[in-house]
Amino acid sequence: MRFAYSLNAYLKYPVEEAIRRVARLGYEGVELLADVPHAWPVGLLPQQKELIRSTLAETGLGISNVNAFMMNAVADIRQPYWHPSWIESDPYYRAIRREHTKRCLRLAAELGAPTIQTEPGGPLPADTTWRQAARLFYDELMPCVELAEQCGVDLLIEPEPGLLIERFEQYLEFVDWIGSQRVGLNFDIGHAFCVGQEPQTWIPTLASHTRHYHLEDIAATREHRHLVPGQGAIDLPAVLAAIEQTGYDGWITVELYPYVDDPDAAGRAAKKYLDRLRNNPSS
Repeated sequence: MRFAYSLNAYLKYPVEEAIRRVARLGYEGVELLADVPHAWPVGLLPQQKELIRSTLAETGLGISNVNAFMMNAVADIRQPYWHPSWIESDPYYRAIRREHTKRCLRLAAELGAPTIQTEPGGPLPADTTWRQAARLFYDELMPCVELAEQCGVDLLIEPEPGLLIERFEQYLEFVDWIGSQRVGLNFDIGHAFCVGQEPQTWIPTLASHTRHYHLEDIAATREHRHLVPGQGAIDLPAVLAAIEQTGYDGWITVELYPYVDDPDAAGRAAKKYLDRLRNNPSS
C-alpha cells in the first residue's frame, strides 16, 4: 500500500505549491482536486496541465486519484461539495454534474491517474423514493461509465453519510445494475464508521470492488468530521491490517479537508502516525 495526501486540504495554495508541500511531508502521491483553485477542468489550460505534470515529475509523486466529488467552482449556495448532485430535480443541474465527471475522466486519462471518484447520488429529495432516485442516478451516470471504458480510467462511487448511497449494501445493489469493470468503490474508512459499518469488517467483503481508499479518523460520536488519523476512535491498526490481508497494493489517500488553515501540520501528524503503524502494526 502507498500513502498519498489529498490536495483538498490545500485550498489556500496553488496546485504546484501544494504538490511540493506534500512531497516535503514524505508522501508518495497526491490526490488531485478537480476543482478551484487547482484543476477545475472547464478552465484548465494546456500550460496548467503541463505545470502539474512537471511538478509531479520534479517531486517524484504520483496521482493516487482525481477528486471529482467536490464542486466549489459552481458556488451552489446549498453546499459546496456535493451540489449539484446526480439526482437534482432540474435536469440542467444534473447535467453540470454529469459533464464535470466526463471532463474529470478525460483529465485523469491525460495525466495518467488511475481513478476518479464521484459523489453517491446526492441528498434524497423528500418526495422521492430511494429506488426512484437511484434509477435517476443510473441514467445520468451511464454516459460517464461508457466514457470511463473508453478512457481506461476507473469511475469510483464514494458512499457518504446522508447521501443517496451511504451504506455498502446500497452501493452493492446499485453497482450490480451497472455491470462495468470500470466502476468500483472509493472506500472511505471514516464514512463507513460514521454510519455504523466497522471498516475492518467490510474491507474483505468489498476487496474486489475497492480501487482506492480514503483515510481519516472520526470521533467516538461518529459525527462526520474528518480528524487526523490517530486522534479519533477508529481502530486504524485493525483497518490497515485488514487492507494488507486482502493483498491490496494501491493507494490510500489521507483526506483532511477541514485542516485548510494548516494542512502541513495535519498531514505531518497523519504521516508520522501511519509510519509508526506500518513499522509496528500492533501499536
